Amino acid sequence: MQKIDSHQHFWIYDPVKDSWITPEMEVIKHDFMPGDLKPLLEQHQVSGCIAVQADQSEQETLFLLDLAAHNPFIKAVVGWVDLQADDIEERLTFFSKYSQIKGFRHIIEAEPDPDFLLNEKFKNGIAKLAKYQFSYDLLLRPIHLPAAIRLVKEFPDQAFVIDHLAKPEIRSQKMADWEKDIKHIARYPNVYCKVSGFCTEANWLNWRREDITPYLDVVFTSFGPNRVMFGSDWPVCLLAGGYAKTIEVLEDYLTDFPHSAQENFWNNNAATFYRISD
Repeated sequence: MQKIDSHQHFWIYDPVKDSWITPEMEVIKHDFMPGDLKPLLEQHQVSGCIAVQADQSEQETLFLLDLAAHNPFIKAVVGWVDLQADDIEERLTFFSKYSQIKGFRHIIEAEPDPDFLLNEKFKNGIAKLAKYQFSYDLLLRPIHLPAAIRLVKEFPDQAFVIDHLAKPEIRSQKMADWEKDIKHIARYPNVYCKVSGFCTEANWLNWRREDITPYLDVVFTSFGPNRVMFGSDWPVCLLAGGYAKTIEVLEDYLTDFPHSAQENFWNNNAATFYRISD
């Protein structure tokens, strides 16, 4: 079955730029480039991937676009642009010249204000994305979901996708508030969800499939078969099992799903959301 990996990263490691990589994350404290990922994609029959920003700079966006231009298996780029900038229209016009860029992301999870998504300057930027057919990736923690619900309701014509299931607290098995808010935000048809990054929200060294399954149940039930997509979160997934284990868990989970639902999850939904034609 053909697959698209809807969420992975590339970087040339720099201890200042990548200060989010803490000492216990030693395994990802080096460069990760297309040549490192390609063998994994081939091994697991993944035909293409979507490169997502990990640094909040336009230089990062241009770096990913350059990689995509030289590596056809990179099917799309989710970059960064300052949505709060006074010249946001000019910047979006500039990036719209690159066919590989399909959307943008801000690292909301690092914002101390849980209502960051609702500030007027940020919303002004969000309001301009649909004109250029740019999607928006929501990198959240559960504390940000109430604001995200208000945002997606305000912009029904904007395509949103939640990264990493909104990072539920799998390690401590907390579910109640996250489940309530996921079910609420899933009611809005302009919102998709990436089934990615779950392993690093669990106990890195000894998580079990049973730890993950209740969270997968909530997401698949809430969003349905047409708005969920596979993402590896490589190379971050190396902290807690790696590429093969991430795919294995999801393949096992989907065993009894209809073939059409499996095709949608592994390939079609990402291709639709990110407007990938080949």
